[in-house]
Amino acid sequence: MIIIAGSVTGTEATIDELARLSVEHCRRSRLEPGCLAHSASRDVENPLRIIFTERWVDMAAVRTHFAVKASGDFVRTVISLAEQPPTLELFEAAATAA
Repeated sequence: MIIIAGSVTGTEATIDELARLSVEHCRRSRLEPGCLAHSASRDVENPLRIIFTERWVDMAAVRTHFAVKASGDFVRTVISLAEQPPTLELFEAAATAA
């Protein structure tokens, strides 16, 4: 499984639009093959920051997600509304025996 953690920080003028776009992006992404979870939430310490958490079955599903036109459009729009560059980290989760 692939886990993605990311965030974007907006401004007072852009945070509402970032939040709206983030909800749309998460809802759309959850319908993609291989998406196990995709969510966005507001940072309780910094209300201008949105945190993304995603889980995908494998790297192939992530690559397919990143290739979707709507995903690219979302990223470009987020970058244009962000106060600073968004963050994105990918982690590969290893299965363990119980």
